[in-house]
Amino acid sequence: MDTLISPFTHPQFDSLLAGEAYDPHQFLGLHRLSNDRQVIRVWRPGAKDIHLKIQDQAVSAVQIHQAGLFELTVPNTLHPTDYQVFHQNGLSGGDPYTFAPTIGEVDQYLFSKGVHYKLYQMMGARLIKHQGYKGTRFAVWAPSARSVSVVGDFNHWDGRTNPMRALGDSGIWELFIPGIEEGEKYKFEIRTQAGELKLKADPFALGNELRPATASVIVDVDRFEWQDQQWMEQRVQKKNAPRPFNIYEVHLGSWKTRDGYFLNYRELAVKLADYCREMSYTHVELLPIQEHPLDESWGYQVSGFYAVTSRYGTPEDFQWFVNHLHQHQIGVILDWVPGHFPTDDFSLGSFDGTSLYEHADPRQGLHPHWNTYIFNFGRHEVSNFLIANALFWFDKMHVDGLRVDAVASMLYLDYGREPQEWIPNQYGGKENLEAIEFLKHLNSVVHQFFPGVYTIAEESTAFPAVTYPVAQGGLGFDFKWNMGWMNDTLRYFSKDMIFRSHHHRDLTFGLLYAFTEKFILVLSHDEVVHGKNSLLSKMPGDIWQKFANLRLLFSYTMCQPGKKLFFMGGEIGQWNEWACKGEIEWDLLRYPFHQGMQTLVKELNHFYLSSPELWERDLDFTGFEWVDFSDTQNSVICYLRKSHQGVLLCVHNFTPAYHSDYFIRLPNVSWITECFNTDHEKYGGSGKLNPHPRIHLDARGKREGISFQLAPLSTMIFQVRF
Repeated sequence: MDTLISPFTHPQFDSLLAGEAYDPHQFLGLHRLSNDRQVIRVWRPGAKDIHLKIQDQAVSAVQIHQAGLFELTVPNTLHPTDYQVFHQNGLSGGDPYTFAPTIGEVDQYLFSKGVHYKLYQMMGARLIKHQGYKGTRFAVWAPSARSVSVVGDFNHWDGRTNPMRALGDSGIWELFIPGIEEGEKYKFEIRTQAGELKLKADPFALGNELRPATASVIVDVDRFEWQDQQWMEQRVQKKNAPRPFNIYEVHLGSWKTRDGYFLNYRELAVKLADYCREMSYTHVELLPIQEHPLDESWGYQVSGFYAVTSRYGTPEDFQWFVNHLHQHQIGVILDWVPGHFPTDDFSLGSFDGTSLYEHADPRQGLHPHWNTYIFNFGRHEVSNFLIANALFWFDKMHVDGLRVDAVASMLYLDYGREPQEWIPNQYGGKENLEAIEFLKHLNSVVHQFFPGVYTIAEESTAFPAVTYPVAQGGLGFDFKWNMGWMNDTLRYFSKDMIFRSHHHRDLTFGLLYAFTEKFILVLSHDEVVHGKNSLLSKMPGDIWQKFANLRLLFSYTMCQPGKKLFFMGGEIGQWNEWACKGEIEWDLLRYPFHQGMQTLVKELNHFYLSSPELWERDLDFTGFEWVDFSDTQNSVICYLRKSHQGVLLCVHNFTPAYHSDYFIRLPNVSWITECFNTDHEKYGGSGKLNPHPRIHLDARGKREGISFQLAPLSTMIFQVRF
C-alpha cells in the first residue's frame, strides 16, 4: 500500500472549496486513476491528519490541501466497502462519498408529478441499510439552491463537511451517511443563488428538539409493535354503517397537567381512555400535535408536519397513545393544517432562497389574518408533500381521521382580503382552483389507501358539495363542521330569555340545510377563547339559569341531526375561557352545580350512544320530522327523531317558564314514556319530571296529542309509539 500523491487537478475541487459543490461524489470517495490504481479522497475541513482503516490496517492519508483535502492511492482491487474512515471520536465508518444514490429515477419522476404517495419513506432523514451499511439517508427538496449540506452534532454543524449531491433536475439533494443513528440532531445548510446561507429544519423530519430549540432529530417510526389489529379491521368494516360520533375535542397540554408540567403521551393516553370510556365519548380529536414553535398558536402554526411535538414525548410515545386508545375502543382524530405555515426562519418559508412551498406574490402567498405563508397548491411537489403527509399519519401513526383546518381559507382567493388585495383565478373568479383540485386529490387518495378513515372539513361557507364524492363533483370529505348551526345556536343562547321569542328562526333555519351535507355539530375550542367567554359564561340569567341553559344547550345539540363534537371543559361547566397554558378547572367538581353538569353530560352521552334514533339516520331527512316549531310565544320546539327501531320525541323549552300541563298535538300516538329530562335534580334541575305523560283524545275518541309538565330551560325526551 503506498501513499503517492495524485495530480491535484480535479475541476470539482474549486466548487467544493467554495461550498458550492452540487455533485461531490464525482470528486470525493473512491475513483480510478489508471488501470491498476485508484484514489481515495477524503474532505475534512480543518483536519491536520486523517486515518483510514483498510482491511483491518490503519493507514494515514496524505494532506494535499491545507483546507482539509486528503488522498490515498490504493490498488484497483479495493472495493468501496473495503475501507472506512476514522472519525474524531475514534470510531470508524464507511465513506459517505463511495455510495450510489439511494433515490432512483422513478421516485424522482413520481415526486415531480406530485403522485409519490410513499414520499415520507423517501425524503428527510431515514434510517436505512444501503450497500451493506446501516446509516441514514438524508434527502431534501431545494431546486434553486447552489449547494446543500447536512449538518449536525456528528460534524460539529460545519456545513463544509458533508455536502450533498443534486439528483438530476428533480431538485432533490441526497446523501447517505453510514453509522448515523437514531437520536442525532441535524439540519440542512442551504446556499442560495444569491450566496446566502440558510440553516433549515428538515421539512420531512420525524422528530424535533423541544422548543425553543429547532433542530430536527433522526427517529425510527417503524419499530413500534402495534396491538390494534382488531380495531383497524373493524374500522374498515364499519366505515359506511350508521354509527354514533361523540367527539371529545382536546388540547393535550392543558387537559390535565401535573404540578404545572405537561403529562407525556403515555400518561395522557391512560387518563384520556379512562375518561372517555366513563363519559361515553367515541373519539378524541386533538388540537394539532404536529411540531410547532409557539405554544400560543395551539399548534395551528406547524413547522414540523411529519413530527409529533416533542412537548409530550417521542413519536413512539404517540404511537403508544393511539394504540392504547384503540385498545379501549376510542378513535383518534387529528387536527391537520395544510392551508398555511409560519414565517419562522428555520421553517419552510423561502426554503431555498425562493418561494418554494409558498406563493411568491403576497396576494396569494401571505395570509393576512395569521401572518403566515400560504402553500402553493398548484406546485406538484408541494401538493405531494401535503398529501403524503396525510397518508403518513394514517400509515405510521394509525390515526382514524383528519379534521382539515380552515378549508374556507383555502377555497377562496379573497379570503380575509380587501378588494385589490387578491388575484382572481384564470376565469376571473374568487375560487382557488388549485386548492380545490388539491382537496379532491387528497380525499381520493386517502380513501383509496385507507378506506376506514375519515376526513373532516372545517368549512364555514356555503361552498357546494363539500361532503359529496369526488366522482359526483364534490370535494370528497366524509364530514363537514356545521358552522352555521353553531353560530345560530350560540347567538340564540346568548340572548336574554325574555327576548328569545323574537329569535325563534335561529332554532329552525338550520333544518332547511341540515341534510345538504354530512354535518358534525360542533361546540369547539374556537367558541371559548378571545373574549367570547366559556359556554357557561355565555348563558344569561342567574346561576341556576346559567347551568340550566348549559344543560339545555348540550341536550339540544345531542338531539339535533348530525354527529357531535364538544370541547373539553364545557362538560364540567368551566367558568373561565380556555387558556392553553393552564388546565381544565377540575377543582370545580367539588361544587354540586358542576358535579351535576358532568353527571348530565355523562348520562346524556350514554343515552345518545344507546339511542339509534339519534344517530342511525342523522344524515338523512327521513330520520327527522317536525312536530311543532311555531310556538314562538313560549320559545318551545319539538320534533321526532327516528330509526328502524323506534321513535323519540324531543321537546326543548328555552325559557325559565314552567307549564304544568303543556299540550302537543301528536295524532295517533298510542304510547309514551319519558326517558330523559335535563331538569332532573341530580343534574341540578328543579325536578319537574314526567312519570305519567297523558294521551289526549278528541270528541270522537281519536288520539290527538299529549300533555305533560314542561320543565323550565330543559330538554325532555320521550319514547313514543304510533
